[in-house]
Amino acid sequence: MPYVIAVAALIGVLCMMDLVLTLGVVRRLKEHDKLIEVLYETLEAGGLAGSSGLAVGDRVGDFDVTAVDGARTTLGALPDGAVVAFVAAECDACRKELPELVKWASGQDRSRVLVVVDGHGGDPRPMVRALSPVAQVVLEDGGGAASEAFGIRSFPSFFQVGGGVVQGRVRGVSRLPAGSTA
Repeated sequence: MPYVIAVAALIGVLCMMDLVLTLGVVRRLKEHDKLIEVLYETLEAGGLAGSSGLAVGDRVGDFDVTAVDGARTTLGALPDGAVVAFVAAECDACRKELPELVKWASGQDRSRVLVVVDGHGGDPRPMVRALSPVAQVVLEDGGGAASEAFGIRSFPSFFQVGGGVVQGRVRGVSRLPAGSTA
C-alpha cells in the first residue's frame, strides 16, 4: 500500500510539472505571436533595410512585359490600386498560398491584378494555369523586367501600386486589399 501512495504522489508531481511547463510554452507562444505581428506591420509599412522589394512610397521602376496571353503590360497601364504579386514555382509558401491567391483574384477586376511567376528552378505551368483566368500573368525566369522594377529578392511578395508608386505592401494573400470587383 505505501508503494501505491508513493506512485500516486509521483504521478501527481509529474502532472503538475507538466502543467507548469505547458503554461510556460503557451505564454511564450503568445509573446512570439505579438512579435510576428509587429514584423508584419513593419513589412507592410515599408519593410526593413535590406528586405526584398520596394518600400511604401518608393517609385517603381519602369517595365514593359508580355503576359502569357500575349497582352503587353507596363507600369503606366496599371490602374491606381492595382495589386502586383510575385510568386515562384520553386517556393513552398507560394504553392501553399496559390489556392487562396486564385480565390482572392477571382473576386477582383482582372485588369487590377498582375501576377509575376518566376519559373526558375521549378515548373511554373500549374501556377500559370491556375492564375491566368483571374489575373494578368507574366512569366519570368530568374528575374526579369518586373522583378527588377520592384527589387524582388524573395517570394511571395505583394504590392499595391498607384501612380507609379508603392502604396502598400503585404506579406500573405490574407492581407491583400479588397480592391475593385469586375
